[in-house]
Amino acid sequence: MAATYRRSVPRRLLNRLVRALLRLGLGPRRTWLLTVRGRTTGRAHSTPVTLVEDAGRRWLVAPYGEVAWVKNARAAGRVTLARGGRVEHVAIAEAGPEESAPVLRRYVAEVPITRPYFDAAPGSDLAAFRAEAHRHPVFRVVGPAP
Repeated sequence: MAATYRRSVPRRLLNRLVRALLRLGLGPRRTWLLTVRGRTTGRAHSTPVTLVEDAGRRWLVAPYGEVAWVKNARAAGRVTLARGGRVEHVAIAEAGPEESAPVLRRYVAEVPITRPYFDAAPGSDLAAFRAEAHRHPVFRVVGPAP
């Protein structure tokens, strides 16, 4: 059974460190600082995310499920991605299970630290990842935000 995400003190400290590194342009190549406005407060919230990239397309994966950034991004329809001096304001669209399955499989293969939060393993078939799609939202980056 998949682990449940908890925002523990060590996790908060690690995220704070990774946010600082990303602002400097350091850290894993596909890791970006996602910023989105809160759906009720309007305040900007930032969290590190790892993008899945394939053939010029990019996706945001929520390995920990329906966390705050997912709800805020879903409501806003756009997010800001930053890394070092590069800042992108992008529109996003939530993917359905069919489109999400191969993205989730690739994510699990490429980001091993999040594997405990999935029931499917890197070698699982696409049906296992389609079953995971309702627990791990995937957003397609569709282009620049209006």
